[in-house]
Amino acid sequence: MSRTTAQIRAMYRQLLRELPPISIRRTKAHSQARERFVNADAIPQQHAQQLLRFLRAQRVYTTLLERYNPGLAGELDVAEHTRLTARRVGLDMPKEMAAGEKN
Repeated sequence: MSRTTAQIRAMYRQLLRELPPISIRRTKAHSQARERFVNADAIPQQHAQQLLRFLRAQRVYTTLLERYNPGLAGELDVAEHTRLTARRVGLDMPKEMAAGEKN
């Protein structure tokens, strides 16, 4: 079953949407995808659809991981990471009293 040029172009665009954004230079993944899609018979349609599903799932997984585990990115200091860990299990960190402050 041969694919039309429009189908190939649409699938290639979907693939590029799922790959991480490129900077000024194309990444190796972008170059390989382009090479395979230039020749319509180089990649079977089922394989291309499976690849698209995998890339979409990876993108969603990364988004959810960042959303629900903000401390994993390594951008937080120790105090903020501890506060978020406590919040994850339903606790709030106690407020620290300043020196000389009475209860």
